[in-house]
Amino acid sequence: MALDLFAGIPVTDFAAALPWYERFFGGRPSFLPNDTEAVWEVAEHRYVYIVEDPERAGNALVLSFVDDLDERVAEISRRGIEPAKRETYDGGATKVIYRDADGNEISFGGPG
Repeated sequence: MALDLFAGIPVTDFAAALPWYERFFGGRPSFLPNDTEAVWEVAEHRYVYIVEDPERAGNALVLSFVDDLDERVAEISRRGIEPAKRETYDGGATKVIYRDADGNEISFGGPG
């Protein structure tokens, strides 16, 4: 059975949000389903998308657990985006939190 996962992030203004997400993900979207939606394939069959939906904007929580956390954070920093917060949990796991202009939380976690 095939399974594709799509995690959606509602934004107030698609045109204004798109450049930030292109910097965050390190490139253009994988595809554009319509004029107010952009999709990035972040791993095989796993996608994150933004969609213009002002009424729901700012409430997304998306977390991806990765094995190259420090490298990923450094890459995003080189593209001009810094984390809003970094948390370390008992057991050594780390979570690095980013927030877009609407306040949506996009995070990466990994072994600390």
